[in-house]
Amino acid sequence: MSEDFSNGKRGAVIKPDPNKVRITIRLDSDIVEHFKKQVLTAGGGNYQTHINEALREYINAHDKSLEDALRKVIREELKLAG
Repeated sequence: MSEDFSNGKRGAVIKPDPNKVRITIRLDSDIVEHFKKQVLTAGGGNYQTHINEALREYINAHDKSLEDALRKVIREELKLAG
């Protein structure tokens, strides 16, 4: 039995998320292994997704710190002006 692939198309079967950007990055092997172990322990998933979530958590935590600092400075300035 012969398969006919003459009408086949190359490329991904599922289109990538348009909000995702493909990059090449070099990470320490222990960092990658950490996230791969998390996926293994969870019973599946994608270690790249876990790295993305960790980066997002870091950004959100530090952005909040900046926001809190700005609010504190503004409150102090308003007290001095009032």
